[in-house]
Amino acid sequence: MCSEPEGGLRQVFGLLGKRWNGLVIAALMGGPGGFAELKRAVPGISERMLSERLTELAELHLVAREVEPGPPLRVTYRLTESGHGLRPAMVELTRWADRFLAGGSAGCPEAFREPSS
Repeated sequence: MCSEPEGGLRQVFGLLGKRWNGLVIAALMGGPGGFAELKRAVPGISERMLSERLTELAELHLVAREVEPGPPLRVTYRLTESGHGLRPAMVELTRWADRFLAGGSAGCPEAFREPSS
């Protein structure tokens, strides 16, 4: 018998299931990066969409935006503690993709290819 997913699970998939959010978070798992670096790390995302997603993730306290005074002015994005807290879930999703999806997780960040325990 099917059951309705619990509120927490609906929230998680509302966040990670939103196009680009998971990939932006994954791109930042390796460390902080600037806007142009993130744009290159997430192929296919437009500048406008990347800006929207970074703003949304910052409002959710998953990403921190840090402005380094210039010249030139530089903005860096990094995961917060709660953003880094997603790592175990991302690792497990990568393992699942490797095992069950055609093509697996080819091209995923090496950090998500941790050995099975």
